[in-house]
Amino acid sequence: MQNKSTETNLRAGAEKLTDIFTQLQRGFVLHLSKELTRGQVSFAQYLLLSILDQIAEPLTMTKIAERMRHTTAAATGLVDRLEKLGYIRRNSTPEDRRKVLVVITAKGKELVKFVREDMIGSVTGLMQQLTPAEQNSWVSIYEKIFPFCKDK
Repeated sequence: MQNKSTETNLRAGAEKLTDIFTQLQRGFVLHLSKELTRGQVSFAQYLLLSILDQIAEPLTMTKIAERMRHTTAAATGLVDRLEKLGYIRRNSTPEDRRKVLVVITAKGKELVKFVREDMIGSVTGLMQQLTPAEQNSWVSIYEKIFPFCKDK
């Protein structure tokens, strides 16, 4: 069991990190990719494209909603916009025409690659503000907390 001082320090650290996370998320979304900032696609749409690009297989609308942690209606809105832009394509299966499968197009793959490279460049710029030891620490800390965030 932790003593009162340790609990107070833990709480104070958590409060600081909460404020930092909020600002970092806003900053990352707004500044990490010029393509996202221009309004070409939203961050949620980019996340869907990157999921489709990584798994390299068609997904049903239900699977998309699960992976995005959205409702099916919200996922449909993302898919509608991306389809209009030519980044994804919907297909129905021959055995059940009601079942819709979503697949990323070559244009969508190009956008994912472009945005990812843009983000890597931005993160590299951030990391250059740190010493090599701080860079290693930052990566190590994020690797440690990533499974917690991914499972939520």
